[in-house]
Amino acid sequence: MRSFSIVFAALTLAAAFVEAGTDVRREIRLPEVPGYRLVRYDPHMHTVFSDGQVWPTHRVDEAWRDGMDALSITEHIEHRPHLRDIPADHNRSYQVALPRAKALGLMLIRGAEITRPLPAGHYNAVFLDDAAPLATPRFEDAARAAVSQGAFVFWNHPGYPHPDGVARWYQVQTRLLQAGHLHGIEIVNGRRYYPGAHRWCLEKKLTMLGSSDLHLPRQVDDNLDDGRRPWTLVFAEGRGMEAIKRALFARRTVVVGADGRLFGEKKYLSPLFERSIEIVQPQPVPRNRSWTYIQIRNRTSLRFDLALDPPAHLQAPARVNIPPERIVRIPVRCARSSSGETRAASVPVTITNMRVDPEHGLGEKISIQAACARGPSTPAR
Repeated sequence: MRSFSIVFAALTLAAAFVEAGTDVRREIRLPEVPGYRLVRYDPHMHTVFSDGQVWPTHRVDEAWRDGMDALSITEHIEHRPHLRDIPADHNRSYQVALPRAKALGLMLIRGAEITRPLPAGHYNAVFLDDAAPLATPRFEDAARAAVSQGAFVFWNHPGYPHPDGVARWYQVQTRLLQAGHLHGIEIVNGRRYYPGAHRWCLEKKLTMLGSSDLHLPRQVDDNLDDGRRPWTLVFAEGRGMEAIKRALFARRTVVVGADGRLFGEKKYLSPLFERSIEIVQPQPVPRNRSWTYIQIRNRTSLRFDLALDPPAHLQAPARVNIPPERIVRIPVRCARSSSGETRAASVPVTITNMRVDPEHGLGEKISIQAACARGPSTPAR
């Protein structure tokens, strides 16, 4: 055990030294969606002030480097294994991190995690004024204390600590919902996606959230998939934390998973997709050919996996993957008409990594002008 602690401490220190000399922010490019300011928000992580392994300012630095606009450090109220070494009140982590967040231009939203055994489970309360009143014997009183401050309360990792990882809805969640003390659910926590929670959000009109739930230094935290951070994309009507808060209560979010999948309602996924890609139309098909290329430009840091269903007169690949900030060129074969006129095609596509529910990808259409040149269908000699 001691050797493990020494190795772990060395890894943590090495990560800190590496980061100290690497002040580089990886920008997450997003489209402009009319009427909204898109905010990159990670609402769930921990430091040494509960059961994490880093100092609060380190969490702020990590979020800045990962391209976040806002974050919440949500220390456990009831689970504080380092309390003997770091005796502090429930607001201290926020107070330590706030100056660094301001210096880096990040919005630090005060939060805390209500940590109770099943069937209650774990809940984050964000937009708190004071975390201390949440330290109460009764779970319902803790939730009430958060809501009385105007906090947004969401259920964390609903499949934990069940051994099979499957989310279960109990009477306690029904009571919370009926009392107006439950506003959202994490459908993605680290590398885990909870399809049952995704359905509950749709059925019960709850906000979908995704978070990193970091405990170790970001580079070595095994809760992340290949080191990539999941986060919540907030469609805010304006700037600042109050705009984020209003958007969360209005359920205007898309969850971005560490594996590149996106989860949300169609009314937010559709403009996100439409504003992210550009179809570069082909030149007319030459007389001696029946095919051409179409270019699809992805202007964002998101990935899009397309399944195409072209009409009969147009042949195109069944699947197209569009990496972030890249242009993909795909061949299109056009069946010639007798006059050789230009044919417009509205091609149905399913964006398979944009999920409107656990079973279905986002359905859209892309417009393609397949310009068939006048002339013989056989190659010219």
